[in-house]
Amino acid sequence: MNSEKKIGIALSGGGVRGIAHLGVLKALNIKGIFPNRVSGSSAGAIAGALYASGLSPDEIFEVIVKTNYFKFLRPAISWTGLLKMDNIEELYLKYFPENSFAALKLPLTIAATDLRRAKAVYFSEGQLIRPLLASSCIPGMFDPIAIDRHYYIDGGVLNNLPIEPLDGFCDVVIGVNCNHLPDEHNIKNFKNLIERTVIMSMNYNVYSRRDKCDYFIEPKGLAKYGVFDIKKANDIFTAGYEAAMHYIEENESILELAIKTKKKKQ
Repeated sequence: MNSEKKIGIALSGGGVRGIAHLGVLKALNIKGIFPNRVSGSSAGAIAGALYASGLSPDEIFEVIVKTNYFKFLRPAISWTGLLKMDNIEELYLKYFPENSFAALKLPLTIAATDLRRAKAVYFSEGQLIRPLLASSCIPGMFDPIAIDRHYYIDGGVLNNLPIEPLDGFCDVVIGVNCNHLPDEHNIKNFKNLIERTVIMSMNYNVYSRRDKCDYFIEPKGLAKYGVFDIKKANDIFTAGYEAAMHYIEENESILELAIKTKKKKQ
């Protein structure tokens, strides 16, 4: 079974929950489905950029788990945020030494939010790392990222499932959301209340785009994991993989996208 259709995949933000994207990508690849174009917000942008660079889902998982991400953060002495992301550039340069969208093996679009103009902005050319930082710049936690005299924060604020950049370029769009919110009948404390409220808002702008996806994969219950809960990485990866495998079983038409004449890394 060979597919000549151009496949786009949009990956949502969600902090460490974004590791589920790697499980989903692994399942798709095992079934012979390889996206031709990637877009992402926040954690989805990070996973998407590493995938577009040519790394396999398993290799990306190893990079994320073994990297001590937080050692690259330092306190921000300003009113705009608690932490600066500057030092993370050094980390990204190890994996994106050319610091360029053009150097990637797949076309990639990164969503960020222009803070002053209050609009979603999409980056797909030029330097890669600054837009990648901007897309995952959680407001209130990190200083906004300056690019060409504009200040950017997390792409998920206005578009947590950036399928718009795939429109017109892809025959089929797969959307992946890593923030499924389980029913909760007992909000235990103020922290739980805030977290649940933020995820509800994120999911609202995801679900408003769901109908524009030909296929929509959403591992269940991932919102129970904290944004920085890296200790649960294996569980999150497995949840993404199993959810995608189950989705493929229930939606066999997706297998029409499989390419079985090409050998690629899994």
